[in-house]
Amino acid sequence: MALLTAKEVFQFAARIEENGERFYRAFAENLTGSLEKELFVYLANEEVTHKKTFEDLSDSIQDTKPTVGYPDEYSSYLQAYTDNLIFMEDTIKKEVVKIKNAKEACEFGIRRELDSILYYQEIKDFLPEKERDHIDTIIGEERQHFIKLSEMKKKFEQNS
Repeated sequence: MALLTAKEVFQFAARIEENGERFYRAFAENLTGSLEKELFVYLANEEVTHKKTFEDLSDSIQDTKPTVGYPDEYSSYLQAYTDNLIFMEDTIKKEVVKIKNAKEACEFGIRRELDSILYYQEIKDFLPEKERDHIDTIIGEERQHFIKLSEMKKKFEQNS
């Protein structure tokens, strides 16, 4: 039984990216170190790019209905879950104040990307089998972001 459609997952992915962009931008404004500020602006801009990619992918997929008997309730539940999963405001605020340098800022971003990858790996099983490859596109985008952050972290480690 499919609980989701690929189109819904792309819409949720766009929402996660939107939440991430909002948080990263807000935190960039509050940071004093130029390297950390630049990193958070970079992360915010990456989230905007990912959001656009996911919206385009969502638009390119035919709308289908999940086979679960209560799609509207389930969709509302998933939207609330998405809003509180990766970029939960209280948790993020507590973590960000602890960031003292660009390396730690990279580590923060890396944890968010890993959380996203795990979320999408798990959610794949709730899709019809023929739509699961679409989610690999999202996972690929998140992995690229993870790689970029890991490379940036290495550069900051070498410069310290």
